[in-house]
Formats: sequence, structure tokens, C-alpha cells
Amino acid sequence: MRRTFLKGLAATAIAAATISAGSVAIAQDAMDYYKGKAIKFIVPYKPGGGYDEYARLIAPFLEKYTGARVDIDNMPGSGGMKGAVEIFKAPADGLTIGIINGSAMVTNELAEIEGAQYKVADYNFLGRIVADLRVFVVASNSGLNSIEDVLASDNELLIGATGLGGSTYVDAVITADAFGINQKVVHGFNSSGDIRQAMARGDVAGMWGSYGSARKGHEAGDHKIILHSAKGGAPEVEGIPSVYDLAAGAADPAKAESVMASWDALSAVGRPIAAPPGVPEDRVAFLRKAFDQAMADPEFVEIAAQGKRDLAYASGEDMNAIAKAATDLTDEIRAKFVAAIRGEI
Repeated sequence: MRRTFLKGLAATAIAAATISAGSVAIAQDAMDYYKGKAIKFIVPYKPGGGYDEYARLIAPFLEKYTGARVDIDNMPGSGGMKGAVEIFKAPADGLTIGIINGSAMVTNELAEIEGAQYKVADYNFLGRIVADLRVFVVASNSGLNSIEDVLASDNELLIGATGLGGSTYVDAVITADAFGINQKVVHGFNSSGDIRQAMARGDVAGMWGSYGSARKGHEAGDHKIILHSAKGGAPEVEGIPSVYDLAAGAADPAKAESVMASWDALSAVGRPIAAPPGVPEDRVAFLRKAFDQAMADPEFVEIAAQGKRDLAYASGEDMNAIAKAATDLTDEIRAKFVAAIRGEI
């Protein structure tokens, strides 16, 4: 906005210097606030799992860049929801943060699951550590080699999934609905590993899941990735079509792309670190900067690589946009996703 009371370049320079000095002062205030304090870092699952490992991996680097002690507090319960609610309702002093299962918390919110006492888009996100690239795989012994084979087949495709309404189920029914895939989803498997065993036996032809889970079998030739969620592609799935490629050829391309964008945003929420709503802006900015510095720290990156822990950074500002895209849906798309989450499709 033009400030008509400032005259000439000299006045503009003075104003810029004043703003810069003010920003430095705010940053210094936040740095002084955190120095020597303890930050509670909530992990909504038991020790030893992936969320816990990521938290313990980044905690020392958050200590390095905030000057505060970071204490891990495992708080399992309700599939990660108990910890997510605890973060959301924590005092807004900037001394409680946590890692959340973003995609699961979005689906719980959309379906109005009992106990989902939070709004994902209202968290103060520091940033995202990782997100899963979603992939559609078929067994190498299925006789299918591409998504074109799937679409052209007159036979009903048996697709494996874990719990009714879980991510493997939602992925399968949302994409099939968008592209007219003739399939039957066989759900109730205990894990993705159990589905892969069923694929090897020929009990089911394929499944949706994360690239991280599919990579080993894909590289070994046990199954083939034939479709993925990355708009614009990704190095891991070079040469393989994305759902956006399919959407471009759909009967209603705009509608199909809109559904895929919402579905992709659901996956893109990933595993972010967040603080509760209401934390003062200068403290949020300070924590975001510390997160950015931690994620870019060469030692952190090397330790993650040695531990075979994938990283997929997104800034706090990016996470705000991603969370909004995943939850601010049209009535039609929201109804479709809720039906998928509840296992009604």
C-alpha cells in the first residue's frame, strides 16, 4: 500500500531501515524468550515407530537452533488423535509443539469422527518433515503392465486394502470413481505387507500405498508401479503416468483434476510439526526459522540418509496452503471423500 506521507527516496530508506530494525528486535525477543526454556514435543504414538523416530531425529537440531531444551512426550491413543488434540489445545505460549499424522487427522475431521476436537488448518505449522508419494501397484504375475491395461480390462480388478475407510481404501475408491476403474476392494488386511503377500499369491491384483512401502517390491520386480500422485512427476516414478495425466483425458477433465487435487492434498499434509493456534506471531516465525535450519542442516540430512528416513520438506507457509486445500472442499467433493472415509463407496 502506498504511504503518501512519506516523501522521496530518503524517507523510503528511513522507513525500510526502521522496519528492518524492528524485525531484528522481534527476532531477538523471541530468541531471548526461548533461551534456556523447555519445549514439549508431543509424539502421538508409542516410542519406536516412524513418528517417534522422526521426532527424536530432529529434536537435537531444534535444540541447536532455538536454544531451548526439547523434551519428547509420547502420547499414544485414538490412532494419533489424542496427541493431535493435546497439541491443538495446549497453552498458546509457543512451548508445546508436536508431530501429527496429518492425512489421518484430516480424514477424521472431514468425517467428523468422535474426538476430532481440532481444525487442521488452524494449527500453527512449523513445516513438514515428510509426505508419502502415493502409488498404485499391481503384481507382476497379474498380467497387467500399465494403467491402460487396467482401464481396458473387462474383468473386475481385485484391489487389496487395510481397514475400511483407511488410506489404502480411500485411495482406491476415490481414484476408481474418478476414472471409472472396474474394481472390487477387498479390505480387512492387517497391514500393507499382508496385501503384498496376497498379491504374490494371486488373491488380489494390486493395491494403493506409499512409495516408501512399495519401493522394495518394485525394485525386486515383485510388483509394478503403474500410477502415482505426483503432479509434474517425481524422480522415483520417472516415466510412469500420474493421476493428473489420467485426469486430462477424463470425460470431465476439470472435475477429475479437482478431485485429484483434493486427494493429493490429503496425502501432501504428510507428517508436519505444529504448534497450537494463538501462539504469538514472532514465536511462530522463530520456530519456523529453527525448523527450516534444522531440516537444512547437513548433519541432520546425513543422519536421516543413514537411517533410510525419507525427507520431503515443506515450509510452515506451504503447510498452511496444503492444509487449507485438504479441508476447504466443495460440498460435492467433501461428500465424496466422507463417503470414502466411512466406507460407503
